[in-house]
Amino acid sequence: MIWRNLLNSFNSVKCSIHNPANVLLANNARYLSSAFVAGEPAGPEVKTAIPGPRSLAMLAEMKTIQISDAVQLFADYSKSIGNYLYDVDGNILLDVYTQISSVPLGYNHPELLDVLQDKENIRTFINRPALGVFPGENYPQRVYNSLLRVAPKGHTEVTTMACGSCSNENAYKAIFVWFRRKQRGDAPYTPEEETSCVMNQTPGVSDLTLLSFKGAFHGRTFGTLITTHTKPVHKLDIPTMDWPIGTFPRYKYPLEDFVRENEEEDRRCLAEVEELFERYNKRGKNVAGVVIEPIQSEGGDHHASPAFFQQLQRIAKKNGAALLIDEVQTGGGTTGEFWCHDHFNLEHPVDIVTYSKKMLVGGYFSLPEFRPREGYRIFNTWMGEPSKVVLLEKVIDVIKRDKLIENVKVTGDILLNGLKGFGKRYPNLVKNVRGRGTFCAFDCDSMAKRDQLVEQLKVEGVQTGGAGPVAVRLRPSLVFQPHHAAIFLDRLEKALHKMDNKV
Repeated sequence: MIWRNLLNSFNSVKCSIHNPANVLLANNARYLSSAFVAGEPAGPEVKTAIPGPRSLAMLAEMKTIQISDAVQLFADYSKSIGNYLYDVDGNILLDVYTQISSVPLGYNHPELLDVLQDKENIRTFINRPALGVFPGENYPQRVYNSLLRVAPKGHTEVTTMACGSCSNENAYKAIFVWFRRKQRGDAPYTPEEETSCVMNQTPGVSDLTLLSFKGAFHGRTFGTLITTHTKPVHKLDIPTMDWPIGTFPRYKYPLEDFVRENEEEDRRCLAEVEELFERYNKRGKNVAGVVIEPIQSEGGDHHASPAFFQQLQRIAKKNGAALLIDEVQTGGGTTGEFWCHDHFNLEHPVDIVTYSKKMLVGGYFSLPEFRPREGYRIFNTWMGEPSKVVLLEKVIDVIKRDKLIENVKVTGDILLNGLKGFGKRYPNLVKNVRGRGTFCAFDCDSMAKRDQLVEQLKVEGVQTGGAGPVAVRLRPSLVFQPHHAAIFLDRLEKALHKMDNKV
């Protein structure tokens, strides 16, 4: 089969002009000559059912301690290496899910392990400070060398947090503080505002809102849940607020065959956003900001066009609202740009960009006007994690030195071409192929088939995951190379063939 032939061609890179995928590999031979992480196995190896007996025993123990229904297996992180996840039963899985898109350089990257050889770095790991009050002497320089080195266009300020949810939660607060300051001007808070707010009453608290989108996922904390609209399990029983919810575009694929229909979908969704601004502002529930993912990830890997995001930014500015782009899952290079919104050619810098996952630490970049004037407005004990900033500094060094964003583009082309080919051969199992870089996905024609395919891929030695009702999503690390893509496509082909024969 084609992908097995590709695997056999890697050592010599003997490519035939009759095979477009081979031509693509030949043109990018520098990504094939050696692995970015040494010591990886030749491929996946499955010895037991997954989860295996040791994982099941550990899960039984875990369930006596806490809710553990989402646990799939217990990993052996001492053996896991590069793009391969080892479990406690000796199974070796090619990991294209990477802890829900959170591993930038694969497992046990040697240069990250070397960071721990420095005694000063070890002290940073041991002595975790309350960063908002007692940061270490080298912390500003660490932030410059890591986060600000890859800051989104137009950004010079960053606030660190611990995770994606709290990054969004605190960014929301920054938007509300900014909006009310615009309304209030330079007038100080009144005594009535100060006394009423602690009793959850106006005028101290506001009726401001944020506009989010159907299918969005921005976190599971109390505030971010108001803007999360995916699975019922996240929201059932939790009090919420009446904030506007727009429609994120749902495109028809392949894009080139449905240009007119998808442009009309953009217009329809943007018109709804305009109407929501008008309706909520008239009710006195002013829309202070728009919160959106550049690719809706948990909701099903839904994409929108650069034109959609450009016009959305114009609408927000016209209404005096902030635009927050949630790059928690898309940031860090996995889409072929360090920040996914760089694909959109926006007219102005984004007001706030949140991040986490592959960035190792959470937080948000914001334009200067979004900095509160009073201390403790955006605050918690940890305010991030300095040890993760130390690791991120090395991660960014490796990304730039090894040209990993270029690797993502090359490998992503191979993945997308392979998936599109399967779409023609297995139309009920691979539909609506889409992606940027290696941030790829496809749909099955039902949730049952999607879940079956994810499980069958484990049998074939591949760890992946679902998104939304019917999508299979790929979230490999930045060191996922063309030969890993060929192995994945080979194993996917086996899984599809077995499922197709059962139909």
